[in-house]
Amino acid sequence: MGRIRGGIVTWPLALLLLAATTAKAGAREETEVFESRAVRCGDVLFRNTRLTRDLVCAGTPIPALTIAAPGVVLDLGGHTVRRAGSGPGDTVGIDSQRDSTVRNGTIQGFNRGYTYNATVHLHRVALVDNGVAIFHTLGGGGLLLTDSRVSGSSLGFGSEFDATSGSLDIRGTQFTRNGLALYVDFHDTRISSSTFMSNEIALWCYSGGIHIRSSMFMENASVADLTWNNGRFDNCYELVFENSLLANNTAFGTPEDPEWQAFDFQMRNTWVMNNGEGLRLAAQTLDVRGNTWRDNGGGLTLNNLPDFEPVPQEGPVRGNRFTSNNGDGLRVLPGATPTLSNNVCQNNTGWGIHAPTAIDGGGNVARGNGAGGCVGVVCAP
Repeated sequence: MGRIRGGIVTWPLALLLLAATTAKAGAREETEVFESRAVRCGDVLFRNTRLTRDLVCAGTPIPALTIAAPGVVLDLGGHTVRRAGSGPGDTVGIDSQRDSTVRNGTIQGFNRGYTYNATVHLHRVALVDNGVAIFHTLGGGGLLLTDSRVSGSSLGFGSEFDATSGSLDIRGTQFTRNGLALYVDFHDTRISSSTFMSNEIALWCYSGGIHIRSSMFMENASVADLTWNNGRFDNCYELVFENSLLANNTAFGTPEDPEWQAFDFQMRNTWVMNNGEGLRLAAQTLDVRGNTWRDNGGGLTLNNLPDFEPVPQEGPVRGNRFTSNNGDGLRVLPGATPTLSNNVCQNNTGWGIHAPTAIDGGGNVARGNGAGGCVGVVCAP
């Protein structure tokens, strides 16, 4: 698949925010008191601890380390907590049972690398080659994941099915080479300044909502799995992209569920470039503004959700550029009624805009498209 051509994407604000997060964490480290010691496999921690060497543990159901007191900070000191042996088995790397922090090191090779059922913070942690890198076991709780890396796992983040809730706050973190990078089930999820690259599926929004800002999704086989339940249970209620980049991905949806289906979809000031397919989107409400779609295997296709009693899709599609895509730049399927205004569609192989049931907000422009300019709305040349 082709690389990005002619696009300029800058991230100064994201980098400044990331630097601020790192600086604050560093300031806290200077004031904390630690016991530096050679912990043993199976130890239960009740006070701040800093590792002095790698910890290699045989595979047992007992966690390599357990944090059992609130406020504990476990500083890995640049070392690795690793599973010994050839396979992960039924093993856990670090289990946080209370509000706590783990930072500055690597967790590698476990069935579940890090588990929690509290409000926790992972900072500068590499979770490598685990079955499930991070797992929310039961109940409520919150995860703050900063400046970290999740790679080589079957599942990057997951939770006990229909038994957890809470928040995910992911900042400055890389998800690479995972089967499924992030599984969201009834969690309020915020992702900023992060990268999802070379995963089989980057996101599965089974329930809850995901808000993405200043992040990159590149070279994934599928960007997201979003499928609507007619009973309106276990659905992705909100998916938002802001100031982000989606480039060189094979597809947006999965082969089994190629269409994204969410109650509310928003995309603003985002670049969508060189992806193997177009985006087929079903939503009840949407807000798509100020985006650039260029050199994709297809444009943007809008549709009503497959509800038992479909509600016409509505919302603004304004100020976008659809350039050099295969097929139509922008297509609205019959029955959907978004408001189209000030969109520019140029050099697509199909129609510029094909939208027989859309609301014409005016100001749309189409030129040089293979099948013609516009259907359903008036376009200036």
